[in-house]
Amino acid sequence: MHREHTKTIRIGDRVIGGGNPILIQSMTNTRTEDVEATTAQILRLERAGCEIVRCTVPTVEAAEAIEKIRPQIHIPLVADIHFDYRMAIAAIEHGADKIRINPGNIGDRDKVAAVVSAAKERDIPIRVGVNSGSLERDLVEKYHGVTAEGIVESALDKVGIIEDLGYDNLVISIKSSDVLMCVRAHELLAEKTRYPLHVGITESGTVTSGNIKSAVGLGLILHQGIGDTVRVSLTGDPVEEVRSARLILRTLGLRKGGIEVVSCPTCGRTRIDLIGLANRVEEMVADIPLDIKVAVMGCAVNGPGEAKEADIGIAGGDGEGLLIKHGEIVKKVPEDRLLETLREELLHWEQA
Repeated sequence: MHREHTKTIRIGDRVIGGGNPILIQSMTNTRTEDVEATTAQILRLERAGCEIVRCTVPTVEAAEAIEKIRPQIHIPLVADIHFDYRMAIAAIEHGADKIRINPGNIGDRDKVAAVVSAAKERDIPIRVGVNSGSLERDLVEKYHGVTAEGIVESALDKVGIIEDLGYDNLVISIKSSDVLMCVRAHELLAEKTRYPLHVGITESGTVTSGNIKSAVGLGLILHQGIGDTVRVSLTGDPVEEVRSARLILRTLGLRKGGIEVVSCPTCGRTRIDLIGLANRVEEMVADIPLDIKVAVMGCAVNGPGEAKEADIGIAGGDGEGLLIKHGEIVKKVPEDRLLETLREELLHWEQA
């Protein structure tokens, strides 16, 4: 089921499914009970481009904190629940815009029914999350190990429990740290359901390895038209997750906006700190709301030619640098003024 045909689900004041834009999610790593720290982190995530945020709710205090956090933020808040069905009900009662549960570890049918009843009363969506790491023993035996088929069967089984209770305001997520298994599972699931899919590669790792696994996995899934909302899971500052998700979506042509920085690999001709310069350019342009491509080149030999496809670029020389627009050199400036010259040009881009 391609995203144009998935069911539309409302989360707070946002909508996913039905061909709506793919929304970026992240998860706080503060103690949810610490209202001040959690709110501050969510506001940072918002500035980075996060559109839905998830907070863990392991205690009654965490559920109560939602009520205090909610008025201070501007994006929907999802409560992440493990094991204790009472936390799910408490989170709903305290204003969560959506809850994430695995009905398999919530307990018996009566407990799941109590959660569904509370969600139904307020029309709060439930994200049914299934993880390859917690696949039921009978499915592991049936498929001779943890497989994409087993993950999908487990997810649809959990969805069936909630549907039998008369509720279909649902989002599904299936996750595996095995990238290709995760891709295959999404392909199978998309054929079998109309519910919107939350896509991510779980436990993907540190910023470097996690970014590579997420880019490959999400790229393969999203490029097929599968997926309605995404999270890049990284072991690090959650702001990095949002930046990575934006870049993945932009690279796939699924999102516009934001300056794209391209830079050449360094070579023996490079006479400036190109790596440092490219990183500084990337940081500098983060708050400039343009949809253009900026090239950072290491030398005046190939710089202008290689920067032709970019809207604007800089190329470093020996003590001086070039400002390039659409492949044409327009200005020569001292190396230490290269960055501020580029920023000035970008800030006045509309008049350019």
